[in-house]
Order: sequence, then structure tokens, then C-alpha cells
Amino acid sequence: MTPLRTYALLVTLDAGYLKQLAVMLKSILNVEPHANLDVYVLHKRLRPEHFDKVRSAIGGARVRFLPILIDDDTLSGAPTTKRYPLEMYYRLLASRYLPNDLDRVLYLDPDVVVIHPIAELYDHPLGEVAFVGCSHVTKGMRNLNAIRLRMPKTAPYINSGILLMNLKVLRRIVDPKSIYDYIRKNKAVLALPDQDVLSALYGDRSVLVDSLRYNLSDRYLRLYNLRRPFKEPKVDLDWVRENGVIIHYCGRNKPWKPDYVGELDVFWNETVKTVDFSHWEA
Repeated sequence: MTPLRTYALLVTLDAGYLKQLAVMLKSILNVEPHANLDVYVLHKRLRPEHFDKVRSAIGGARVRFLPILIDDDTLSGAPTTKRYPLEMYYRLLASRYLPNDLDRVLYLDPDVVVIHPIAELYDHPLGEVAFVGCSHVTKGMRNLNAIRLRMPKTAPYINSGILLMNLKVLRRIVDPKSIYDYIRKNKAVLALPDQDVLSALYGDRSVLVDSLRYNLSDRYLRLYNLRRPFKEPKVDLDWVRENGVIIHYCGRNKPWKPDYVGELDVFWNETVKTVDFSHWEA
């Protein structure tokens, strides 16, 4: 019998994204039949019944929810506006809230589905690397971001939706004051605030993995196929089904919305069918 292993996962969300959380977790359970999930949830207003609701929908015998309540006082001093709510800081400061004996955690946006095992990503060698993630920007855009954000030109611009976090390193290098000061000094140029700040302050401590496999969106798939060398084959759904690991429905283009445009919704639709929403209440 294959022994069970445990993945430590991190999510941040409110009650409006519980359905997406259920689909994401069920997708992992479907492809990881010999794994348990410890799901750390950084939140502001969730209640125990919210987690019971998700657990009942996914048959969560292998899922343990570990909610961590973040109150406003915890982040006193953080600059906030309508564009920069306190929730933006949860990912950036996660190492301060998670257990001290936890060395790594895989952060996932709830709007993802997993179609192959995550072991290779989760077990990525870390050493002194702070983050393992993906980038959706071209070299030219990376250079523009370096100028805009005053970050090293060689540092990657990281998509913050899928992040393997080295908590041992982050506990040493993450300083809330440095984050707050950076935001105050640069808020006029921040487009995607938490992603911009993460890349600017910690991009040079990060490494990239293949976005086609670990952070594939419809937009990135279209751009990749447009830019690919002429002789290289097009990346199609058959390739994604065989090689992809994490599909990310980032931005406004969501497969659960009627105006969705794309082809990667097939993986969302397949996973939804395995979730029991029959007793789901709004």
C-alpha cells in the first residue's frame, strides 16, 4: 500500500470564494489519492460552518482545515486604500502567521484546478530561495517592470497566484516595515499591488518554474502560441492534458461566468462534476 503523504497548502479568501475552494481542493484529491491536505486558511470573517460546507461537498476525509484569523489590529501600520485592502498583506506576511515548525507551504489561489500530482513542485529544492513561482511576462515587460518597480533587472516578475514558500527563509527576510515603506514610496506605480511588492522586494530571492505546466491561463496559452518559434508545435489541449499540472483562471475570465472565453474551462467543468453541491446553500 502506498503510504499517505501530507501537503501543506495555504489559501486566503472570503465566503464568496468557497465554491472555488471546494473545486480546487477536490481537484487535488482526485489526482493525489495517497495524500492528505493540511489547508491553512488566512481569513478575516470565515466561520466553522463555512469549512464544514466545503468538507461536505468534497468528501474531505483527507482534508484538515487550519484557519488562522487575521484581525485588523494584527496589521496596524499597514497603508491601506480601496485598492490596497488589508487582505492584500496576507500572502506577503504569511510566514509570520504559520506554525514555526512548518518549513514550506504551497500557496494556491482558489481559482485553480490541479490536473496532475503536485509532488514535483511541492518538493522543489529550496536552499536559500524564498519563493518558487511562475511568470507570465515577456523579457521586455520584465525590463519595464524593473524600471517601474525599482527592482533588479535580473529578478523575475512573479505571478503571485501559485507560490511555493520557503518559510525558513521568509521568517528571516520578511519585514513588515519594509513592505509598508515600499508601498508608501511607490504606491503611484503599483498596478497589481501584492504581486508588484512581492516581485520588487523578493524577486531576487525567487526562482521560476514552467508556467505552461504550473500556472497556465487561457491568456498565457494564447500568448505562448502566438510567440512560439515557427517550427515548434502549438500547445493544445492534448498537450495540456498530458503535461499540465495547475490551470489558473486568473483575471476576470472565469469558467463559472457566462461571458467566459477560452478552452481551459474543460478542466474546471470536469472537476465540478466530481463535487457534491446537491446540498449547497448560498
